[in-house]
Amino acid sequence: MAKYYESTTTFNYPWEQVTQCFWNRYPNPFSSHVLSEDTVCREIRDGQLHSKRLLSKTNRVPKWGERFFKAQSVCILEESVVDPKERTLVTYTRNIGFNKIMSVVEKVTYRSVPDQPGKTIATRSAWIDSSVFGFSTAIRAFGLDRFKKNCLKTVNGFNYVLQNMFPATHAAAMVHNQQQQQQHQTKAQKIKEAAKHASEQVKAQAEQLVQNLSVKG
Repeated sequence: MAKYYESTTTFNYPWEQVTQCFWNRYPNPFSSHVLSEDTVCREIRDGQLHSKRLLSKTNRVPKWGERFFKAQSVCILEESVVDPKERTLVTYTRNIGFNKIMSVVEKVTYRSVPDQPGKTIATRSAWIDSSVFGFSTAIRAFGLDRFKKNCLKTVNGFNYVLQNMFPATHAAAMVHNQQQQQQHQTKAQKIKEAAKHASEQVKAQAEQLVQNLSVKG
């Protein structure tokens, strides 16, 4: 049975900027595993931008996997649809060739957040499978672990390019985050002071009660 993985990432940038960055995210310091990218075709259909690109990436495998796959790189087909009306960017990627050894199919949807126009949510789904008899479980587990690590590189690289392409947005986000942290700290301090005040009141009432009992005694 194929391994399934899903994750969600929030980018502190509007959908238009994230979409623009998508086409310019390579190269970056976190994408050394991406060797090349080429646009195969691009056209507009029904107001949507349809693109197809071919990428090549390094394909390091553990020692035990060399008996099945010795190629140093693998080709990835990336198909995407940009819908400006719905404000979505949907990408589909899959490896070309060697699918019986390990196939990785990924779908990512970049969607704007209606009540937070300065944020974009990326929902990632992936299916990792293998048909190698006797080794499919190990290959799927290896593929899932490597996919998770590459996802972290992808997000870090995406944010790196966004910060460089839109420094003003990045600066504004930093200020907003600092303000939120200060608000949280202020709220926590108020709660702490209120708790301390309540504790002191309870302590004072207890002392007064003891004194009253002593007098009566």
